[in-house]
Amino acid sequence: MGWYANRVLPRIMNKACDDKNLEPHRARTCAGLKGDVVELGFGSGLNVQFYPADVTKVAAVEPSERAWRLADKRLRSASVPVHWSGLDGQALPFPDESYDAALSTMTLCTIPDLEVALAELRRVLKPGGALHFMEHGIAPDENVRRWQYRLDPLEKRFVGGCHLTRPIDTLLQNAGFTITELDRFYGKGAPKVVAAMYVGVARI
Repeated sequence: MGWYANRVLPRIMNKACDDKNLEPHRARTCAGLKGDVVELGFGSGLNVQFYPADVTKVAAVEPSERAWRLADKRLRSASVPVHWSGLDGQALPFPDESYDAALSTMTLCTIPDLEVALAELRRVLKPGGALHFMEHGIAPDENVRRWQYRLDPLEKRFVGGCHLTRPIDTLLQNAGFTITELDRFYGKGAPKVVAAMYVGVARI
């Protein structure tokens, strides 16, 4: 990873994603998680405070050592064991059918080969396992979508490969997940081009 991606961007994302407007949605996304959980794009640990008591451990998949360091204070207050367990969501270092659930918040937008990553999630989840997700993606309104397509190249360049235009629900369904819960809305406190939200649960 380059200097900007390794040292600067994790700090920017820590500040940008530590948004009080997102906290109720993080809490809702984490609700119902139980057992052994794999979290894609752990980042600086912004979900840690919302892990339910039924979670037994969390395997944190995070490519940035800087982000992991930024999570230190949150990790020390975690109510469940959290282990830095992988660097790449496209190649999870876990056996087949080894996790009860998965968690992804503001992550599916950045993974280069999302199809491969979702196949890896299906591989490591137990039958009936659930992916709890809170993501941003393509907007429901045409005028917003036009701006998303215009701004997507800049977003990808300066925000760690983030895509504004991914249809999260369609991509999950194409990967073989069944979406059992889905809420789409524009988040507060941010422009609509980056705040078209998808919050829900998808099962295998």
